[in-house]
Amino acid sequence: MKNLLKTVPLLALLLVATSCTSVRVATDYDRSANFNNYKTFAFFKNGIDKAEISDLDKRRILRAIESELLAKGFTKSENPDILISIFTKSNQRVDVYNNYWGNGLWGWGGFGPWGMGGFYGPGWGWGWNQPNVSTSVEGTLFVDLLDANKKELIWQGMGTGFLSRNMEKKEARIKEFVAKIMEQYPPGTQQ
Repeated sequence: MKNLLKTVPLLALLLVATSCTSVRVATDYDRSANFNNYKTFAFFKNGIDKAEISDLDKRRILRAIESELLAKGFTKSENPDILISIFTKSNQRVDVYNNYWGNGLWGWGGFGPWGMGGFYGPGWGWGWNQPNVSTSVEGTLFVDLLDANKKELIWQGMGTGFLSRNMEKKEARIKEFVAKIMEQYPPGTQQ
């Protein structure tokens, strides 16, 4: 039983660490498009202007996309083959945890996949049997690639994950979202 009490907090911490950092990705594309024909890109200002995020975050996202495409051998152009647009969605998640666990000698203080309030051991009287509320923001970034001549959507990548409120971590998190999404482009080249 003592080993179980030592193992459960470690497993919960591992779950917290992995669930908060992962970006879930999905893609869809036009199966009739010949992706080998697309070598140059530009950003689709009209679409990007509609994204409901700060201009700072837009620039962070666009720089990350540009970096990923340049690394894949694409060239930024005034006369592009593809136009890139983005849009975002976000949802606030609220989790309520009961601070009671086991036989009443130990309790969890909001320790769950979306928030860490701490572990309460024996002798800690406050917080017992009190619900703990944790909030987090889950965001979705859509990256749309349009055939510049036809003005038709040919590929869409979507990344969903939890967003950082910490300004220092925000840029790294945006780069992670974009890198995970762009790993899937062009179709058929996934590692």
